[in-house]
Amino acid sequence: MIAIRLATLIGAVLFALPLRAEISVQEVTSPGGITAWLVEDHEIPFTALEIAFQGGTGLDLPGERGAVNLMAATLEEGSGDMDAQAFAEARDGLAAGISFGANQDAVSISARFLTENRDRAVELLRQAITSPRFDQSAVDRVRGQVLSNLASDATDPSAIAGDTLNALAFGKHPYGSDDSGTPESVAALTRDDLIEAKARTMARDRLHVAAVGDITPDELGKLLDRLFGDLPDTGAPLPGRATWQAPGGVKVVDFASPQSIVVFGQSGIRRDDPDFFAAYLMNEILGGSRFSARLMTEVREKRGLTYGIGTYLLPMAYGESLIGQMATANANVGPSIDLIRAEWSRMAKDGVSAEELAATKTYLTGSYPLRFDGNSQIAEILVGMQMDGLSPDYIKTRNAKIEAVTQDDIKRVAARLLTPDGLQFVVVGRPDGLK
Repeated sequence: MIAIRLATLIGAVLFALPLRAEISVQEVTSPGGITAWLVEDHEIPFTALEIAFQGGTGLDLPGERGAVNLMAATLEEGSGDMDAQAFAEARDGLAAGISFGANQDAVSISARFLTENRDRAVELLRQAITSPRFDQSAVDRVRGQVLSNLASDATDPSAIAGDTLNALAFGKHPYGSDDSGTPESVAALTRDDLIEAKARTMARDRLHVAAVGDITPDELGKLLDRLFGDLPDTGAPLPGRATWQAPGGVKVVDFASPQSIVVFGQSGIRRDDPDFFAAYLMNEILGGSRFSARLMTEVREKRGLTYGIGTYLLPMAYGESLIGQMATANANVGPSIDLIRAEWSRMAKDGVSAEELAATKTYLTGSYPLRFDGNSQIAEILVGMQMDGLSPDYIKTRNAKIEAVTQDDIKRVAARLLTPDGLQFVVVGRPDGLK
């Protein structure tokens, strides 16, 4: 009955939140000095909590690639005096959601719980954060899952293409390799490696927290100290900057298939760059999510060379890129690459039209509020804002920043950013006419 009630309440939250006239973000500091952002809403007795420890898999030690990923995946496999099964039963008995993950920039934790079960859910989460068991049987079981995923990726052309481009772009920096590790590195990891990986990554000096829902600032402050008070003050030094190194051109990875996967990219733009919003609109017009984007129009609509093609800005914590991808028949790869380069050049030379800019502003400003469609989604957005160094009022000012971008701004940033000769393509397949 509790699980049914939670599902009903979550549904109510999802439908109720878009009706909010405004999302008000409070900055909360706990008695112990831990900070968090809070969106307080007492209409539904439910709270979502999002946590990120900056650094993520970039803090793997040399020779131990995959340790942080394996550690994060094993956190829910028992804590304190509870083994994996007991932990899962306790979580489910509270109708709580607790999940852990890791990526190139953060170790992340998502939690959601009913107000009536908050104290017990927080205690369960605290144990997982501060005293995970890392039982050997659990480590081996999760290791097996990771190794299975790596084996699958080794035969997946999309994964091969992405890994190859990352290696060309970022070399020996952690961004240049799969953060799940290699079969050899994962197989060699020990329980002690996971304990060390946790100490390196999960510390208060790189902590970001957001809470959304039925909780007051005072209650949140006490919760923060309870959850994180026993963590170390500092973790390992954060990764250094990653410089784009790919030389440009086309690299073909042989793969027996009637079609090829094509990924392409170049150096991007930092999130805190004054030209970021101009670059953001430029990318949406060039290769964004709509059918009116130039690449979609030229490559799919006019010539039928692919079902879909898109580009996106990827401003990560320590390096930035502009990435695109598509799939096409082997005979179409060469013409598709030529078209992409031509559109890169046209944007760099001519910028965008007034009509393109106006339509894109309407789309981006109108779709932005739709992102805030639930407690968990809002909490995730708020933590992402913290990771990006944004202020709480960004939600209110973001659309004004979009509206302020001019054609001249986009033409300037396109000329600065887009380098057709430096565009790096990776083709996984057997494309006609390419070696």
